Amino acid sequence: MATKSIEFATIPEAGALLRSNEISAVALTMQMLDRIDRLDSKLNAFITVTPDLALEQAECADSELAVGKDRGPLHGIPIAIKDLFATAGVLTTGGSKYYENWIPDSDAAVVRLLSAAGAVMLGKTGLHELAFGTTSVNPYYGAIANPWKLDHHPGGSSGGSAVAVAAGMAFAGIGSDTGCSI
Repeated sequence: MATKSIEFATIPEAGALLRSNEISAVALTMQMLDRIDRLDSKLNAFITVTPDLALEQAECADSELAVGKDRGPLHGIPIAIKDLFATAGVLTTGGSKYYENWIPDSDAAVVRLLSAAGAVMLGKTGLHELAFGTTSVNPYYGAIANPWKLDHHPGGSSGGSAVAVAAGMAFAGIGSDTGCSI
């Protein structure tokens, strides 16, 4: 780990740091939220960032790990969720104006499973409208930029999730595949 920045650590590496008390889930989450604050204005990877929820989940992970409750390899790991997946109480647009105000009452199955595994949700990532396209250029939420070459697109439709991970703003990102997007 000494030669690699923590934001580009693997999930097992970040998990080992959490379990050895070298870093807390709250501190890890704060580092990711700080990166989102610094980088996302150029990259546009996120439609919605959920700092309060993320910190609440990170605090819970720290408390559980402190008493020996370990939910597995994702426990305390900050991740990003494609804005196509329903998240209870959190805006879910699908990258479309049609859903610009939709706040679901329940979570999609993958979100429920990630929550049960103790993952920390940083927010909802951008996508090609309704996950139907290959560029992640969205007419309503803007184009998502490739973090390594800003004037190029990252592919789609899961471009926001890909960029969040590639830019070290999340340790993992959930995508979907409507037509070869992942």
